[in-house]
Amino acid sequence: MRFQFVISVVLSMMLLAVPSQSTAATTEQSAQQQLEQLKQQAIALNRELFILEEELLFPPQTQLAVFVSVDAGHFFRLDSIQLKLNDDAIGAHLYTENELAGLARGAVQPLYKGNIRAGEHTLTVVFVGKGPADKDYRRAISHRFTKADEAMLLELKITDSSANYQPDFSVEVWSGNE
Repeated sequence: MRFQFVISVVLSMMLLAVPSQSTAATTEQSAQQQLEQLKQQAIALNRELFILEEELLFPPQTQLAVFVSVDAGHFFRLDSIQLKLNDDAIGAHLYTENELAGLARGAVQPLYKGNIRAGEHTLTVVFVGKGPADKDYRRAISHRFTKADEAMLLELKITDSSANYQPDFSVEVWSGNE
């Protein structure tokens, strides 16, 4: 009799434990769902903070962005670019094979993004690479522009000139005042 009593008590305890395990599983799933929702909210908040930070660090009224595009290959192979704004160095870039391949396929590379005051400015760009007949080639160009109260976007273009068998370097204004 005592044995049956012990078995019935053990079975009763097991039956009572089963619902609590399913309750624990449900609670765990609910906690995982809440955790996933918190993760999604954190990602959305991070995205919003990044946008706000960009607007604070680079407001459109003072923003200058410089991009590079290459439509060359026969008369010039780019190695590096150096940027100066009003005779102060603001950036430089040394190109890898992968970056050159991307530029050759039509990519446009962001080279510089920063803040400048409104007014007259001179951007000087030094292109270094290999020119015709695989000779070292170094060419500087200057571009004078007036910065107004809107973002200024400039493109540095490198093209082949079949008329004189030399590379051409130019600055094109995408937006902003000239």
